[in-house]
Amino acid sequence: MVISKNPEPRKEVFQSLLDNTIAFLKSDSNKNQKTYETLLGNKLEGVVADIMSERAKGSPFENSIELISGQKFPDIIAKKYYGVEVKTSKQDHWTTTGNSVLESTRVEGVERIYMLFGKMVSPFDFKCRPYEECLSEVVVTHSPRYLIDMNLSAGQTIFDKLAIPYDTLRTSTNPIKPILDYYRQFLKAGDEVWWLDQDEPKSTGLIIKSWNNLLSGERNRLIASAMVYFPEVFSNSPDKFNRVATWLINHHGVVCPNMRDPFTAGGKGTLLWKGKLYKDVQRVIINMAELLESIKASLTDTDKMTLNQYWGIKVDDKFNTWIELVASNCDYMGLPINLRKYLKEKLLP
Repeated sequence: MVISKNPEPRKEVFQSLLDNTIAFLKSDSNKNQKTYETLLGNKLEGVVADIMSERAKGSPFENSIELISGQKFPDIIAKKYYGVEVKTSKQDHWTTTGNSVLESTRVEGVERIYMLFGKMVSPFDFKCRPYEECLSEVVVTHSPRYLIDMNLSAGQTIFDKLAIPYDTLRTSTNPIKPILDYYRQFLKAGDEVWWLDQDEPKSTGLIIKSWNNLLSGERNRLIASAMVYFPEVFSNSPDKFNRVATWLINHHGVVCPNMRDPFTAGGKGTLLWKGKLYKDVQRVIINMAELLESIKASLTDTDKMTLNQYWGIKVDDKFNTWIELVASNCDYMGLPINLRKYLKEKLLP
């Protein structure tokens, strides 16, 4: 997308129109409080458009104000270049949930958008700022959306935090990715960002499923994938199943009441390798050995970038890296079998 750098009329002229509109709204709302009490949601948009049209007479914006409203962004446009998004609140504060980060409904050609916010509680008040200057965070409803704060200080926008200008982010092919990368730095063990990259789509459906209601084949497939993505399940960490539980809910809509059971229930067992029977092998290793074909398929099908995120390291060789992660997490077990050699024989060509 090409962004025009020299709009006509200049933004100072449009800012003057907005200043006049805000001044009128403040004055008129105090005179007609009963009327303004009803102007919540999109009802204020038409009023603002009418006021702007009246105030634009004799200016370069005369006869150019259009009320778009509906499912388009922004609500009002002027000269096919400037836009005004209108928000209201019945609460005595200046924050609300804004528009989608993806801006898929943005009106073509509109490049400079302003946020006009009406605080519709006595005493009524109105503020207007450039859109990108009042977006503090990203939150999720049914999609990633900006959080609006009309009192946001300079240098505190989400774009300042990302170190990416608004116009650069909104015109990128995947604006969600840098946002996710930013929020990932604040994750604790077991946490995960709720919304995924566009190039890593997911759909969990509308039903939350119980682990115990899954068919055995589906359970085994999920256990194998969990062993690939979360090699800490082989460790002795008390938090080793935290990320798995989050992943099951977030990616697959599955709740497991006791996350430990699918991996370790049943105590120790025996493992046959090269004609020798190894006894007292931990159950998680027995389960892994039985799922090696599914594990191999999961490793093959998962790209390195995804494994980079799950494992927290740069991945060059998927199979050897996974084998080393698993083996190092199992060092405390005192296994009777050389796990590294066993896995390399089973998984490597």
